[in-house]
Amino acid sequence: MSLAQRRGVLIGVVHLPALPGAPGYRGSMQPVVDACARDAETLAQAGFDAVLVENFGDAPFFATDVPDETIAAMAVATDAARRASGKPIGVNVLRNDGIAAMSVAVAAGAQFVRINVLVGARVCDQGVVQGDGARIARLRAALHANDIDVIADVGVKHSAPLAAWSLEDEAREAIGRGGASAVIVTGAHTGAPANLDAAVALKHATGSTVWVGSGVRAETLRAWLDGVDGVIVGSALRADGRAGGAIDFEAARRFVAARG
Repeated sequence: MSLAQRRGVLIGVVHLPALPGAPGYRGSMQPVVDACARDAETLAQAGFDAVLVENFGDAPFFATDVPDETIAAMAVATDAARRASGKPIGVNVLRNDGIAAMSVAVAAGAQFVRINVLVGARVCDQGVVQGDGARIARLRAALHANDIDVIADVGVKHSAPLAAWSLEDEAREAIGRGGASAVIVTGAHTGAPANLDAAVALKHATGSTVWVGSGVRAETLRAWLDGVDGVIVGSALRADGRAGGAIDFEAARRFVAARG
């Protein structure tokens, strides 16, 4: 059974340091790989169900079409996370390179990809970011990777809509025409709480699998899991509560314990 078919899943996020080619890259991949493996292992030991790897340290991000060196580095890091954790692995190539994410997932043995804008278009700090569902679906088929789930954000954080398109509209299009297995709701920015009532209403209206992708804390986890199918968490697993640092085992353990 894939993650998208399960209830109550917890997905911890590994925020990679800057990769080769990014402004903050420090000149060696080994510390990047080592940090990724440690974080993935920590998440597994704390009891998380899956690990999502993303190139968080690469800001400022390309809208799409990340460089070849980013794809290669993501594949190496994702493979390290899979080996270290033994858990299902996901890939998110920021800002919105779904083709790269699917390619990395196939190469590294991942089970799902997160696509921030699968259908429609959003205004982000990279400009207008447009969905690329057609190419992603065709690549998945060409690579015989239909077992890799496409998980699509709706109303994704750090963006604004171009038109009055409701979450329900976007979710229906992402699943019905974009090929998504599940959708993700978020707050306005990294670490910001999403709207629980809106997420529950979206699940009831569409009948789709809904995950929440920002702002969940240990003290709010149970309420979220009573309403939606899964939680992606990053910031709350850091000792200082801020995205980008190493996973803190005690914070991760407390989060899993809050599931009950």
